[in-house]
Amino acid sequence: MNSRVQRLRRALEKHELDGALISNAQNRRYLSGFTGSAGYLLITADDAVIATDFRYYEQSASQAPDFRLHKTVGGFDGWAPALFGGLGGKKVAFEAGDMTVATHQQLKKSLAALPEAERPALVPTPNLVESLRLFKEPAEIEALQKAVDLGDAAFTSVAERVEPGWTEKQVAWEIEKYIREHGGDALSFDTIVAGGPWGAMPHAYPRDRKLEAGEGVVIDMGCEIDGYMSDLTRTIFLGKPDDQFRKIYDIVLTAQLTAEEMVKPGMTGEACHMIAHNVIEAAGYGDTFGHGLGHGIGLQVHEAPRVARTSTDELKDNMVFTIEPGIYVTGWGGVRIEDMVVLQDGKARVMSRAPKLQFAR
Repeated sequence: MNSRVQRLRRALEKHELDGALISNAQNRRYLSGFTGSAGYLLITADDAVIATDFRYYEQSASQAPDFRLHKTVGGFDGWAPALFGGLGGKKVAFEAGDMTVATHQQLKKSLAALPEAERPALVPTPNLVESLRLFKEPAEIEALQKAVDLGDAAFTSVAERVEPGWTEKQVAWEIEKYIREHGGDALSFDTIVAGGPWGAMPHAYPRDRKLEAGEGVVIDMGCEIDGYMSDLTRTIFLGKPDDQFRKIYDIVLTAQLTAEEMVKPGMTGEACHMIAHNVIEAAGYGDTFGHGLGHGIGLQVHEAPRVARTSTDELKDNMVFTIEPGIYVTGWGGVRIEDMVVLQDGKARVMSRAPKLQFAR
């Protein structure tokens, strides 16, 4: 059985649990390799089962050969009692952060068909598998770097061509087109393109509005390759940057580079966030940086650790996360600069290589 399942079994033992029902798609993939859109894993100390329907019998057998197939038909009533047979009185974790209340109720109702002595106890557990996914294996870091490199190339290709008259939607489409034509499986999220005052919204969406000379453009984008995600933000300027843009860009870049240089294992997410926040606040823009400095990234574009004010997550080697400070001024626009980094050997290695603006000092 693969090492990830063995690590989960050790975690179950630590928490005095007898098994885990995995419903989250990324956790299912992480543990088994199965990429289908429907199914469950049931993992105990001596068994590993994948429960899925007819659409995925062959796929699951190919992608998850270490797992025993439990064929499902219809709702829980038709297959869950047999799946949980032999686990009477055992404590089986379910993913409280993923399973809806309605699904949980349906599952409990189906298990009520078993004699009381044969029913397992369903125990809600948050972040059981996510705590394993926090630490990226060398192959995962390599996969993430591949996604980062493609995202960098897509941004660079489009940034070199964009000009006044392009619409925000056109910029987003050119990015997606490049990713699709150069080996990307999908976007990791809908691309953000925000010109001029629209850039004051951190999560703006691209419009049919044409970009104009003399304005900044925030571009936040990412791609997916083999399940792993990238996330990159750059802010460009159409024409010669004016003094206000240069000033704000320099503050944001200084905040980002300072955080990348000073972050180290043992820090909390809040401590890392405050490195960048303090730079921005000292420059007089503290109230304009209202989001977290970053987030973990892997099989999901947002996962642990949180790098933000109030985050108690401890940063450690082999964690991958973003560092993305920003300044947002209503009526003017915004600047955000984002890299992905991996903690290795006690410091951050910056994975993103897409160009940033350079101004003569």
